[in-house]
Amino acid sequence: MYVLLAARMRTLIDDGELAPGSRLPPDRALAAALAVGRSTVVAAYDQLAVEGRIVRRQGSGTKVAGRAAAAQSRATTEAPAFLHLLEPQDGVLMLACAAPDAPPPELGDAYARTLPQLADTTGDIGYHPMGHKALRRAIAERYQRRGVPTAPDQVLVTTGGQQALSMLARALLRPGDRVLAEAPTYPGALEAFREEGAVLRGLPVGLAGFPAAVAEHRPALAYVIASFHNPTGAVLPALQRRRLAETAAAAGVPLVDDEVLADLGFPGEHLPPPLAAYNDQVITIGSLSKVVWGGLRIGWVRAPAPVIARLARLRAVHDLGGNIPAQLAAVDLLAHLDGLQLRGNAQRQVRHDHLRAELARHLPSWHVPAVPGGQTVWIRLPHGDGASFAQTAMRHGVAVLPGAGLDAEGGSKEYVRLHFLAPPDDLSEAVRRLAAAWHGYRPRPDWVPSVPRMAI
Repeated sequence: MYVLLAARMRTLIDDGELAPGSRLPPDRALAAALAVGRSTVVAAYDQLAVEGRIVRRQGSGTKVAGRAAAAQSRATTEAPAFLHLLEPQDGVLMLACAAPDAPPPELGDAYARTLPQLADTTGDIGYHPMGHKALRRAIAERYQRRGVPTAPDQVLVTTGGQQALSMLARALLRPGDRVLAEAPTYPGALEAFREEGAVLRGLPVGLAGFPAAVAEHRPALAYVIASFHNPTGAVLPALQRRRLAETAAAAGVPLVDDEVLADLGFPGEHLPPPLAAYNDQVITIGSLSKVVWGGLRIGWVRAPAPVIARLARLRAVHDLGGNIPAQLAAVDLLAHLDGLQLRGNAQRQVRHDHLRAELARHLPSWHVPAVPGGQTVWIRLPHGDGASFAQTAMRHGVAVLPGAGLDAEGGSKEYVRLHFLAPPDDLSEAVRRLAAAWHGYRPRPDWVPSVPRMAI
């Protein structure tokens, strides 16, 4: 019941029906008005407080979080990762939303090569809820080459990786279902699960402690980023992948492996096989948004054929199909992806090294571990919290992502996430601004550090 109450209040807050600063009824008053137990209201309020949507203080009651507080402490459809930090702001260096900022020349070349095929198309109305057959076949063949036998009917093409997550959440979750996710993790996944009223439980990166958590929570779904984890950049070793996949199979828990970043390894880095190589029931998400360009909007789900058929029915209800010219271009891109990967990954490594060197020079007290790939670094601040520092950094013209919004348990408060995709000169300027922000930064007086988690 508390999940349903929290979901309804979440919608009212996000839609602006409950304005920032609005005072909410006391626990007992709302429980009496709704004819539910006080514990139901307390649990709903606690969930919304963890998400940063409300603020509860002894003696001051419960209020809807103000816009500044909400932007500091949560990653939602109103928060930095999803709306106003997706759009460039004058004078602000955007290190919060990690994505390529320009289409590569290979994308234009792919469209040019596919125009004759598009012009010759006949007998095709263009509605393909599962995706164009040529692209599904190309994606299946790519998995085959990685040691994961895959047929085209095990592939559904989506409008990017985020739609893949949203569709899976809608198809597999019901209000009150429990979802196991890494803490921290990709905030878009957390929001997709919350939209369906799921109850999130965080585990250390790599889903460490998965068997015990399955026994305790009986989850309806588990979500992991095994390759170049967002935000830490970690890669789950082969043995842990096998154990995780086999445990999920034995327990009958659908396991989602988000591989959107799997093509972003630095030169010389070699990934273990995908989780689906150890358990064919694993649901894998992929995308061209990070390795090519987000504006292409091509993603996919690789899963057992019955799951794909279910997703296709859901897709047909909400969207008869994706952009066919883009899908034809994606077929061409997949055939030429190796060269693009090689150049892009080498460039990302140079910029990663440059950002860390600049941070070491200007902010030597910050802890900035190196990563083997991906596009972000996960920085532990020596004091204070990421949410209030993000506001200070914004006033100095740099947008960073505070850690609490990436943590299902509301932890990771002392972290910020930065991407290293910008040109070196922009990264240098961003670090200079961050250093100025840090020197003038004062932590909030009510800040309490997170309880550290054991990592893999």
